[in-house]
Amino acid sequence: MKLRKVTAASATVFALALTATACGGNGDDSNSGSGGGKTITVGIKFDQPGLGQKTPQGYAGFDVDVATYVAKKLGYNADQIEWKEAKSADRETMLQRGDVDFIAATYSITPERQEKVDFAGPYLLAHQDVLVRSDDNSIKSPADLNNKKLCSVAGSTSAQNVKDKLAPKADLQTYPTYSACLSGLQNKAIDALTTDDSILAGYAAQSQFKGKFKLGGFKMTNENYGIGVKKGSDLKADINKALEAMVADGAWQKAVDKNLGPADYKNEPAPKIGDVKS
Repeated sequence: MKLRKVTAASATVFALALTATACGGNGDDSNSGSGGGKTITVGIKFDQPGLGQKTPQGYAGFDVDVATYVAKKLGYNADQIEWKEAKSADRETMLQRGDVDFIAATYSITPERQEKVDFAGPYLLAHQDVLVRSDDNSIKSPADLNNKKLCSVAGSTSAQNVKDKLAPKADLQTYPTYSACLSGLQNKAIDALTTDDSILAGYAAQSQFKGKFKLGGFKMTNENYGIGVKKGSDLKADINKALEAMVADGAWQKAVDKNLGPADYKNEPAPKIGDVKS
């Protein structure tokens, strides 16, 4: 009797397994070419207004619009995108571990990073600048950052660029996020925040900070924003095609105007794929 019970149960399990396998196979076939009915995981910044920001209404910014456009070209609708926070110090590791499929997070293409990951693009040319308090007239050139408390985030190249090349006596302050740097700037714990002009413009344009900060207007470096993928990923070529299409159909400029235009940001023309300005 026990043997018959076990045999019957086994038959039931086997039948269920066959059914599940058949359903899975049909699902995969029917969803081919549309993201497989699954999701694509994309890394963005969560705290950069105008570029990548998590809000109560969802995710917003230029990088978000670029990533959404690219995902669509790859076969994924907006509701099939899983967004993950990609902090500056974590981006290479996230790609190497396979935590994300690609990263669009103000990710400047550099030779050092290219040793670890691949980049599609660039899709935006920004420039390093500084943000200071609107009532501070002591910083009129990069050299004036000497002996000033200069903030940037862990993993970013911006502050180190200033110290290495322009203001060797700058007092570097490393904070976990740009939002933390901004708070430090507001309460005078630091004197200047440095990163890309596109990022700084997004912060300065927020309604709660209107009139409190100003851009230095220094074009200290070229920052070529690329979309990071795992080394050797086949996605690179497909993403490059998507970026070219975004520029060609006008969606790129519309995204720039929508997200950065309110800050009176003067963008460079869309860069050519593979044209990384030194």
